[in-house]
Amino acid sequence: MGKKILIIDDDPDFVQAIVTLLEANDYEAATASNGEDGFNKAKEINPDLITLDLMMANDSEGFGISRKINEDEALKNIPIIMISGVKKFDTAAVDYETGEKTVPAKAFLEKPVEPEKLLNTIKQYVN
Repeated sequence: MGKKILIIDDDPDFVQAIVTLLEANDYEAATASNGEDGFNKAKEINPDLITLDLMMANDSEGFGISRKINEDEALKNIPIIMISGVKKFDTAAVDYETGEKTVPAKAFLEKPVEPEKLLNTIKQYVN
């Protein structure tokens, strides 16, 4: 198997589709269905990349967990790809006054994400 990708998402159908896609492309996939479990799984397996749903148990769970991962010494260098069904959610990740990113994500993708687009985005951040 190749690089480890952790998928943190509460939609079981989406998760299964992404696991199948990743494994068919020689990635090792691990999953978690909520932010806290995802954080703990990341600590356990030290993935090469994390895909993270924006909205799970609450509307900001993805934002909170991305910050928690970024503040953890062992995890802060793991690239995060945020994925959401919310249109234009990437603009919510920017401080309007400073223009700086408020969410430590490398990329923002909109659901439903095209398989090729997801794979290309992953390849950008995983050597």
